[in-house]
Amino acid sequence: MIITSHKKLKNHLKTDLENSISLGFVPTMGALHDGHISLMQEAISQCDLLVVSIFVNPTQFDNKSDLQKYPRNITQDVEFIKQHIDPKKLVVYAPEIEDVYGKNPIAKKYSYDGLEHVMEGANRLGHFDGVGTILEFLFSIINPDKAFFGEKDFQQLQIVKKLVKKLNLDIEIVGCPIKREANGLAMSSRNERLTTDGRNKAALIYEILQEAATYFKDHSIHKTQKFVEKFFLHHPEFNLEYFTIA
Repeated sequence: MIITSHKKLKNHLKTDLENSISLGFVPTMGALHDGHISLMQEAISQCDLLVVSIFVNPTQFDNKSDLQKYPRNITQDVEFIKQHIDPKKLVVYAPEIEDVYGKNPIAKKYSYDGLEHVMEGANRLGHFDGVGTILEFLFSIINPDKAFFGEKDFQQLQIVKKLVKKLNLDIEIVGCPIKREANGLAMSSRNERLTTDGRNKAALIYEILQEAATYFKDHSIHKTQKFVEKFFLHHPEFNLEYFTIA
């Protein structure tokens, strides 16, 4: 079932909630891949019913070009989900921007105790305000028992946990393992924008992460950071924004 209105979604889920059916939720921005499917499969293994949202959220993009280029194919995404998830246990919420934001898509402001200002937050201003805005909206409509997020976006996972705590929501946030391509590259919707050569080169990211993990066993955080920075100096095709040990 595909629903495009948040009011219809809330009414549809009302009966399920009254019948004490456990509800899992996987938020996505579409361009789905096996990493998303792994989240959905984990959700359906723990819950009776799964809601998947497909919505490219404009307020978490600080770059208009990036927003415009983000891959979109709702029909393909829905068919892909149905190949792996029983449609009888599935609801897809795929709204237009106006259904979520009205005519004025603006993000609310959130404090995540400073976590929003480092790593991704330092390089993508306002990004986590947009993430918080859309998730607060979706959580209020869907009211899931559990929501599932990939550990690939580890900072975002911690942000979401803080958001739920600060909003005093009774939702369990479940982190799920990273799914990788054959060359070690973490699966991501943005990988669709890479050329074949780009995908091959991107495998170096996983290689240096593995080397850094080994190096860190016998060296300090500072020395490990320098080790990684030196590696990327020898690979000018990459622009290292940050490397952090959390």
